[in-house]
Amino acid sequence: MNKIKFEELGLKESVLHSIQDLKFEYPSDIQEKSIPVSLEGFDMIGQAQTGTGKTLAFGAPILSRMEKSTGKVQAIILAPTRELAIQVGEELERIAKYERIKILPIYGGQSIDRQISSLKRGVDIVVGTPGRILDHIRKGTLKLSNAKFLVLDEADEMLNMGFIEDIESILSNLSEDRQTLLFSATMPRAIKILSKKYMKPDTKTIAIEKKSMTVSKIHQHYYEVNSKNKFESLCRILDVDAPKTCILFCKTKKGVDELVDALQPRGYTVEGMHGDMKQSQRMNTLKKFKDGNLNFLIATDVAARGIDVEDVTHVINYDLPQDSESYIHRIGRTGRAGKEGTAYSLITRREASAIRQIERDTKSVITKKTVPTITDIFAAKSETIIKSIKLTLEENLYENFIPLAKTLTKEYGADDVAASLIKIIFDKEVNYNYADDSVGTADNVRLFLSIGRMDEVMTKDIITFLCETANVNKTELGRIDILDKFSFLDVPENLVDAILTNSSGKKLNKRKVNIEVAKSRR
Repeated sequence: MNKIKFEELGLKESVLHSIQDLKFEYPSDIQEKSIPVSLEGFDMIGQAQTGTGKTLAFGAPILSRMEKSTGKVQAIILAPTRELAIQVGEELERIAKYERIKILPIYGGQSIDRQISSLKRGVDIVVGTPGRILDHIRKGTLKLSNAKFLVLDEADEMLNMGFIEDIESILSNLSEDRQTLLFSATMPRAIKILSKKYMKPDTKTIAIEKKSMTVSKIHQHYYEVNSKNKFESLCRILDVDAPKTCILFCKTKKGVDELVDALQPRGYTVEGMHGDMKQSQRMNTLKKFKDGNLNFLIATDVAARGIDVEDVTHVINYDLPQDSESYIHRIGRTGRAGKEGTAYSLITRREASAIRQIERDTKSVITKKTVPTITDIFAAKSETIIKSIKLTLEENLYENFIPLAKTLTKEYGADDVAASLIKIIFDKEVNYNYADDSVGTADNVRLFLSIGRMDEVMTKDIITFLCETANVNKTELGRIDILDKFSFLDVPENLVDAILTNSSGKKLNKRKVNIEVAKSRR
């Protein structure tokens, strides 16, 4: 089956010219299906995930149907965050490269007086957050009587952020003859109510199948970690994978700040983004990330809504998201434009069921990985160091250091000198002081068992006893320490009640075993 090209969609020649300059040849699914509908003038609901080209999907047909610049607002585009408003404005500028129109992003955190001055000079398209757009409407500095197009971008997120009243106030200032285009990753009941109330009866709905929401080229994995060793586990993963460009997600603003403060002293080029930061700081951080001057960006879900960066190699859920939809949005930041990407999630044993639910909802496979050992880290770093040394040797970039090398090798030997230099490089490459491989894989509770070596009990006996009496899986049991008169056992917290209820008081090797939570580790 031949793919449809942009030239076949009915767009204006000048708009097609700008799309060609952007090196786009084939439209994405949402673009292919929605552009012809928009060009016909229908109201439309488009459901597609973040990162599928929705800005071009609504921008290209609007620009194709707009009149020449009149100095009055012809189109208004609502976005949930400042970053997304700026991003949409920038993308529209590229699509409108050969159009003589003015596009203005307006949002909170920017000088309102400067925005008023720009509006007075005349603007054709306004892209902004609901709150700031409503401010201008109330001040009389933004008039929408001539607006023929309205776009609600990331509608579900705007409703989640509590913008419903602002949106309805804005809609009341628009002509009923306008064309309304609503784009959303999900279609909750609130959006259906909103569309029925404010969109025309012949509104067209276009939904990209959910199976396409998780990109097949994103390799999804999870690590089951102990919460107290979660940070060290992350460092081990970063040291082995060495991501080129990585977004890490935290649930809270405080979590973002704490993770940034923990990673920066260890040599990681990392900054954070969340709603409490000044707008200038957020934009500066985003620019550095886009320009490649920042390897790691830590963000909350809301702050990340405006992030659209190519070549993100990794997405890491340091905190697991609240639901499957949020998971899809997060991992969609990598694996774009047909490229491969990696998505990791760090979970505790309690969150294992959440991973299974995400697998079911997204119809994908999320495989379990083991937290890297010190040996794994050494192997990964050694490979990088060897490549670097070989490159230096091949390019003959070391002549000035040969006299020094001869002096050292004469005194200590070539092998020892080379090894010591490699160690110096290795120590600089590794960002955490890994003492040993005792990084736990779950939050465990230590249990005391009143049976020991004197009762001729062995490890396998205790495992069999617990599996039969408490119906637990042997793979869930942790370390067992057998002493002369008693033993200790580490188990996940979720198994404690089952073992105390079903195993304590039962007989093992003809002896009654009392089990209780240990007061302290011995």
